[in-house]
Amino acid sequence: MAFNAPDVDFMKARLPAGLFSALLVVVSIGAIIFKGLNFGLDFTGGTLVELHFPQAAVLENVRKDLLDAGYERHQAVHFGSDHDVLVRLPSAETATIGQDIAKALAKDGGEVQLRRVEVVGPQMGDELRDLGGLGLLLSLLGVGVYVAIRFQWKLAVGAVVALAHDPIVTLGAFALFQWDVDFSVLAAVLALIGYSINDTVVVYDRLRENFRKMRRTDRYEISNAALNQTLGRTLMTSGVTLIAVLALLVFGGDTLRGFSITLTIGIIVGTYSSIYVATNCALWLGLDRADLMLPVKDERTAQDSP
Repeated sequence: MAFNAPDVDFMKARLPAGLFSALLVVVSIGAIIFKGLNFGLDFTGGTLVELHFPQAAVLENVRKDLLDAGYERHQAVHFGSDHDVLVRLPSAETATIGQDIAKALAKDGGEVQLRRVEVVGPQMGDELRDLGGLGLLLSLLGVGVYVAIRFQWKLAVGAVVALAHDPIVTLGAFALFQWDVDFSVLAAVLALIGYSINDTVVVYDRLRENFRKMRRTDRYEISNAALNQTLGRTLMTSGVTLIAVLALLVFGGDTLRGFSITLTIGIIVGTYSSIYVATNCALWLGLDRADLMLPVKDERTAQDSP
């Protein structure tokens, strides 16, 4: 059974959508500059202590006990099970910090087992942060080159602008609400870039096809047709992925919270940018039928050829 494509006039809202996107980017960049990203131990350095409790550990009580013991800047999350807790501290204050924390958390004679203590130096944290940022920039560059080769440079600019828009807005939310940024967040941002470009390429492919078929149609109507034809696939893919990510957000615990939040924001923003930012940017650069038509072979060359 065939389903007709919807008839949504996306291009009617292209100007408000463009202004809204610009506002989101400006607010996000402002939050990143003035509030800064709250980097976790993976980037800033510090101490990680893994503990095993004889009974299920209540994180609220663990955090309260750590504050009472004088550890003001700390993070405590479950690690694998309710009996295992991961404590992160910004620095290694003493050589016996692991044993000190285990003693501070021992209640009612229950012995808290110290599993491991790891120290990440600040220099290594800086290097990891720089390499993560470099990887993000290289991925954007690679995507731009790929789209330029496969389609056209105006579409490549639109794709790169959309891909830059997505991580900027996502990281802007982390800066605004001061959520922790660790390796899982960086991994989610890189995954988001791949997810978003996949959706953008699908739209661009249909856009190129429509420009070649709908020769007497306005370019905005052609863009609307392409977006409507791919809307069902976009919503289905984004919806199914979002359900899985929301399940991780609800049931994954604190360890996967940053990863899940990043992908949740990224999927929503990425779907929006594929519809408006990528296509809008290419149209503002003057994309028209001539940019996407197949080259016409010279008739005289064709006749002379064997």
